[in-house]
Amino acid sequence: MVQYTGDNPKVKLQIETPGETTYTYLLSQDKIFETFPLSGGNGTYSFTVLENVEGDMYSVAFEHETEVQIEDEFLPFLYPNQYVSFTSDSAAVAKGSELSGNVHSDLEAITNIYHFVTQNIVYDSERAASVAYGYLPDIDETLSTKKGICFDYAALTAAMLRSQRIPTRLE
Repeated sequence: MVQYTGDNPKVKLQIETPGETTYTYLLSQDKIFETFPLSGGNGTYSFTVLENVEGDMYSVAFEHETEVQIEDEFLPFLYPNQYVSFTSDSAAVAKGSELSGNVHSDLEAITNIYHFVTQNIVYDSERAASVAYGYLPDIDETLSTKKGICFDYAALTAAMLRSQRIPTRLE
């Protein structure tokens, strides 16, 4: 979890995994803790907070490296994070539970959730044409409006599956 307490309006977090893949996330200005997945398995992770100087130029505000041992390789794909944000009270969690209620396997739950999302959510071309910098999906909004962009489809599906204890990686 990361909490940015500065006042720079454009701040990024970079996480470099043990396999040297770097993921870049935007940090909230709300001074809240945000959760980010450690999806590269066991090993050394590097964390860098970058503050905007001007345009596309950033300076390093904080760097930290730490050794990580993940007890179960699937755990990062079971919990909410900045991109797949949900709580036990989320409508998407209730819908995921409903769609998985009478199944006999994870594959059946995956099939039900996949078909629900692809058959009930329509692509929002207007949002796609005007999506703002820093856009984050709101899974319950996607579920209630029944429309979204690719990111919304993926986040909704991942939240429904994760809430049913089915590990799901959002790429």
